[in-house]
Amino acid sequence: MTEPLVVGVDVGSGSARAIALTPQGDVVASASAGYNGSGLPVGEVDPFVWFEGALATVASLGVTPAAICIGGHGPTTVASTGERALTFRHPAGESSSPPEQHAAHTEVLREMFGSEVQPRQLWDWVLARMGARSDSQSLWPGSDPLAEFGEIVPVGSSVGETDGGLGLPSGIRLVPGSNDAYMTAWAGGIDVPGRGFDPGGRTGGLGVAVESEEHHEAATYGMPSAVTGVYIVGGPVAAHGALLDWWSGITGRRVPELIELAAKVPPGSLGVMALPFLEGERAPRWNPDLSAEIVGLRIDHDVGVISRALLESTAYGLGHIAQGLAGQGVVLERLVCSGGPARSNLWTSIKAAVLDVPIDVPSCDEMASYGAALGAGAALGWWPRPGEGVSGDWPVPEMTTIEPEPLDVYQEGLERFIHLGDAAAARIE
Repeated sequence: MTEPLVVGVDVGSGSARAIALTPQGDVVASASAGYNGSGLPVGEVDPFVWFEGALATVASLGVTPAAICIGGHGPTTVASTGERALTFRHPAGESSSPPEQHAAHTEVLREMFGSEVQPRQLWDWVLARMGARSDSQSLWPGSDPLAEFGEIVPVGSSVGETDGGLGLPSGIRLVPGSNDAYMTAWAGGIDVPGRGFDPGGRTGGLGVAVESEEHHEAATYGMPSAVTGVYIVGGPVAAHGALLDWWSGITGRRVPELIELAAKVPPGSLGVMALPFLEGERAPRWNPDLSAEIVGLRIDHDVGVISRALLESTAYGLGHIAQGLAGQGVVLERLVCSGGPARSNLWTSIKAAVLDVPIDVPSCDEMASYGAALGAGAALGWWPRPGEGVSGDWPVPEMTTIEPEPLDVYQEGLERFIHLGDAAAARIE
């Protein structure tokens, strides 16, 4: 008899990514499907590209799962009628908390398409198109529900089954996930105080687990972990992975080649410093008006020097968040790094050196998809739903550890990075 499988899908901003998982937590297949550009204004998307991307990536796995769970990027709000979706890049509520941003998105969507439009979370809308109920919102344990987003359903619960259409066999359970950061933290076992994660991908960020009674001190931005009694504090960044994609487009060189060139440049990038604010800054300043800068550039600096400076700037961005958390008594002891940046030993080693902590790199690149697969397995009773188990109740991928090699040039670089960012913010003000 064939072993049952579940599928987890992460609907990202640039592509949909999926994995197939066994009850033992082993990844047996993975796939991705990119989206075509829509030509819409910044922050506006035709949600059907996400729906079609999710279907394509599930089909590419070549398996018949017992359940499919979908998570994705956020805060993102989809019109229930499907005309438009607004992402975190939309100006409405740009500097607000996620619930406030969803509320601002809802107001804009109703101005565009009429007061009868109901707001939906990305994953709830995609699942409804696949045959799930259309009137629900999945809720991560400990989170506040969103007004008008539908009836509450816990993450990891079944909300329907496929009916045999859309190229999917009938009878596959459909399960809602949550925001990609939540799913990544769940997959990485970020449920023990002191353990943190950087989800990587187009954006990235830093979250550190703390005891829940501590979180009110440090939670400028935070979220509950999968274990009751543990909270995750920190914040997202705007464009860490996107930074190298941008530079690749400018130089005409592929990202692996840029990283190879960066490896030939000594730590500190010969004095060149980058501020990675291509799309403003989220944590810790929360200033969408900040712009990217390259400081200290001279005529004898080449592509490799700038590439190294860009890599180091992403580590400094995480270090800035970590420094603020440390000032509130939150100590980062170990970090899980995933997504595209984690595929580079150089990039990950720079982060380990700047943060001065060991970094665990999962064998599964797509940790948000892995977390979604945990949601699918929870719906089948393979393991508890988030909020209903303890640390160790869920499988995690195998990890490779990169030990830190702290350098004075990086500690000096972090202070310079913060100073330059403060000066840039002051000029705007």
